[in-house]
Amino acid sequence: MIGFGTLLNAGAIVVGGIVGMLSHGLLRERHQEILNMTCGVCVMFIGIAGAMRYMLSVGAGGALSSGREMFIVLSLVLGALVGETINIEHGFERFGEWLKQKTGNAKDRNFVNAFVTASLTVCIGAMAVIGSIQDGIYGDWSILGTKAILDLVIIMVMTCSLGKGSIFSAIPVFVLEGAMTLAARLLRPLMTDAAMANLSLVGAIMIFCVGMNIVWGKKIRVANLLPALVFAVGAAFLPIAL
Repeated sequence: MIGFGTLLNAGAIVVGGIVGMLSHGLLRERHQEILNMTCGVCVMFIGIAGAMRYMLSVGAGGALSSGREMFIVLSLVLGALVGETINIEHGFERFGEWLKQKTGNAKDRNFVNAFVTASLTVCIGAMAVIGSIQDGIYGDWSILGTKAILDLVIIMVMTCSLGKGSIFSAIPVFVLEGAMTLAARLLRPLMTDAAMANLSLVGAIMIFCVGMNIVWGKKIRVANLLPALVFAVGAAFLPIAL
């Protein structure tokens, strides 16, 4: 069934969030604090591993060399300028505030931060794009099924450490993956191997930034970097390599 992968992914996030919320009440504050730090470190290393995969290459004699620095700088700088102008982060926060009121969590001071942080962690990445396109064209939800398992664990830990706002990251995942599934035939020609490599590299760097915010508090408005993903895909079609 086309769209099943999106439903499975969103449902897994809800299940992981419920388990995390039940566990949250059983843990002392110091346990929640160390879980929060651990979660942030894990997210950072997920981002580092993803970025290194597309930046490092093995040269002659087995020596490692890095590249794509100019591409990274241009994509992120241009994306940041556009995102900051639109102020996407503010839109996420406003929606989070609305959810907080409508779900009866007005007294939860960390609700919005948990929602935004969790949403960015599970929404950014190539698996969501490739999985949605495969689901939309072939009805193959295997990639989104794998992502659902990963997201279940991630959201379970985030809900336990950050709070119940993490559960509601299922909403943007459902909307974004559902939209990409419906538009799969239009998106497929754009998602070449080069475009997916670019998207994965920039997305991994943004995931690293999310981890930084978890560990050290909100230092980077990661949602305002989201347009960098568009520039990353567009760069794959330029006549020159960056």
